[in-house]
Amino acid sequence: MNRKQAKVLRLTVSYLIIALMSIVVLYPLLWVLGSSFNPGDSLSGSSMFPSNPTTKHYEFLFDLERSNYLLWYWNSMKISILTMIFSVILVSFTAYSFSRYRFIGRKNGLMTFLILQMIPNFAALIAIFVLANRLNLIDTHFGLILFYVGGQIPMSTWLMKGYLDTIPKDLDESARMDGAGHFRIFIQIIMPLAKPIISVVALFAFIAPLGDFIIARILLRSNEQFTLAVGLYDLVAKQFGNSFTTFAAGAVLVAVPIAILFLMFQKYFVSGLTAGGTKG
Repeated sequence: MNRKQAKVLRLTVSYLIIALMSIVVLYPLLWVLGSSFNPGDSLSGSSMFPSNPTTKHYEFLFDLERSNYLLWYWNSMKISILTMIFSVILVSFTAYSFSRYRFIGRKNGLMTFLILQMIPNFAALIAIFVLANRLNLIDTHFGLILFYVGGQIPMSTWLMKGYLDTIPKDLDESARMDGAGHFRIFIQIIMPLAKPIISVVALFAFIAPLGDFIIARILLRSNEQFTLAVGLYDLVAKQFGNSFTTFAAGAVLVAVPIAILFLMFQKYFVSGLTAGGTKG
């Protein structure tokens, strides 16, 4: 087999794998999107491309008199945005400290973060509930935000620390010789170069509350405090509840803010901003 044939074979295999992965990803998405336009409430008679599409499910969700969907949407956006902001701030300071400083307990702290990543959130549900109950955080968004932010710190700190380790320390030393302090170096030099990993941490922190159901269901009790995941589940979980097509419409709208945030941060996902950070 000559080089031209080998190249054609590699391209063919690559395109087949991409096509297969695209089908795996797009097929369930198209089903959910198609189901949201199907008339009726059951998914048994739904089709990916409905013959008589309707928007009544979306109209129901946006009807303030019949549905609390917009309130749930606002609750989720508020929790996700605040979780993203606080997570980025705390993780940035923590990762910078572990990357640039040497102090007692540094290795043990990193090992603790590594171990905490191995423990799923639902394994700590009893501890989370007891802690929230004693601190009067049950049925409050503030308590939910605290737990989400705390859950983001271990994994995100490891991610950001690994990225900050790749930024040359020559930049720190040059700025320190020019009279810059630690905080100024962190804000004006390191953070601008760390925009790619900051974007990743921000996106993960934003998505986590939107996709979480277990912790939100444990802590939130009133319908007015529900997030999207808990509220949409309530549509199909209550007695005689069979609004699966309405559930599909609500699930489709959940992806809108995630897609917008991804498009906003897309230009930062391409790493390599540190290239050229130091003069040759």
